[in-house]
Formats: sequence, C-alpha cells, structure tokens
Amino acid sequence: MSENGTNGIERIAGAFAQTGKRAALMPYLMGGYPTLADSVRIGEACIAAGADIIELGMPYSDPLADGPVIHAAGTQALAAGANVAGVLEVARELAQSVPVVLMCYVNMVMAPGAEAFVQRLAKTGASGLIVPDLPLGEEPAVVEACAAHGLALVPLVAPTTPPERLEAIGKSAQGFLYTVSVLGTTGERVELGERFAQVVARAKASTQAPVALGFGISTPEHSLQAAQAGADGVIVGTRLVRAAGESEDPASAVGAVVGELAAGLALTDQRSAS
Repeated sequence: MSENGTNGIERIAGAFAQTGKRAALMPYLMGGYPTLADSVRIGEACIAAGADIIELGMPYSDPLADGPVIHAAGTQALAAGANVAGVLEVARELAQSVPVVLMCYVNMVMAPGAEAFVQRLAKTGASGLIVPDLPLGEEPAVVEACAAHGLALVPLVAPTTPPERLEAIGKSAQGFLYTVSVLGTTGERVELGERFAQVVARAKASTQAPVALGFGISTPEHSLQAAQAGADGVIVGTRLVRAAGESEDPASAVGAVVGELAAGLALTDQRSAS
C-alpha cells in the first residue's frame, strides 16, 4: 500500500475511469529538470491543465529507451544534483493530487534491493513503476515487491513484440499496458495517425488493462488520433521536456502545452459522457 493507505493499482484504475476526456492524459516529466523545484512546479502545472496521471522520470546515466531530448534533460538534471531521494520527494508532492508512476531503469531498483526501493517508492504515495529494461519473467523480486506494496508494475510492448510474448505481457499487465506506437526511442514524430489503430487493436486484444499509447505523440492531433484509435490513455513526453528547456518559465510553458493536449481530448458533447 502507498503512504496514504490506498492501493496504487486501484488509484490508477480510478484515474482512467474518471478522466472526463476521450482518453486519460499522461504527461511525462523528468525529475530534477531543469531543477528539482522546477519539476514540482511543472508537475503541478500539468495537473492544473488536465493531467490525469503523471509519469515521472528518474534521471539515469544510460537511459536506453530515451531519445536525445529526454536523455539531455536527464544529464542536466544529474549535473544539477538530482538524485533518487530528490526525485522521490517530487513524487511525494505530486502524488497528493494524481497517481504518479515512476519510470526508472532496473539497475536503480536492484542496487539497493527491490524490496527496499519499492518500499521507499510506495511511501511517497506513488502508484506505479515502469522499468523499461526489465524483461518479462526476470527479477521476480521486483514483481513480488510491487505486489506487496500495492504498486502497479507497468510493462511495455512494442509493434515488434511477438504474439506469444505480447499475450503473456498483456495478461500480467497492471495499471495499464504501456504501448509503444513506433519503433525506436522516445521523440517527436510527424506522421503517426495511420499506425495507431493497428498498434492499439493488437495491444487491446492481449489485455484487460487499459492501453496507453506513447513514444512520438506530441500534438493535440496525435492525441486525438490515439484516442480515436481506441487508446485508453495518451502519454506525451519529449514535447513537454522540450518546452521546459526552451522557456524561462518552464512550468507555464509545459502547462500551456498540456492544456492544448487536454483540449484536444475533450469530449465534443459533454452530455454524451453523462
């Protein structure tokens, strides 16, 4: 259980069920970028602008799944003094308002031990954990620790995930199934809409969990296309990290972009949602 006594998996499920939008909006922010204090303000601005769940990145020296923008942000965050303790405090602040899912790499979890790391994360009130380099069936200690503390261990699937493996991952998915929309690392793309329907349908056929689409989504149009393709959630990262780095007021800049994304996911006829 998290610090406030709620089950993280249930809290995430509630967020997906009560978005009031076509799909849950999940902004990604890099913990400690540009500074730890800034990342709290950015997260708060995201929440005020319509975020349903926050994906909080832990800066790491060798981020295999991150594209150049997020990689550079993590490098800057580390240079500015961001560490595990500081980012977990960011999680604690933001988790008071919405579910927070921490994204980090397996070495960071296993260095102190899975139980110690997950217990520390749960005490912040966070709801879940994404470990992109944790293969299915490996490091069962991470699975057991998340289960013991009520945290969702969110898996990732890609367009190239083989059918048998996709089925196994889908069956074990907790919180949501993080569905990568394109091949490669994170980053902004121009043309995505045509891919979404096939990718989402394939993921949905494998799981009972909500399907959240990420990687490359950067515009309100992309977000709407993802929702129209059947995605239950939309994850946006690089566009927001770039906005934070380009402005003297990172929180306002990111909040404005999240507001545009939320507006793009708005139900056109609110009466139809009642």
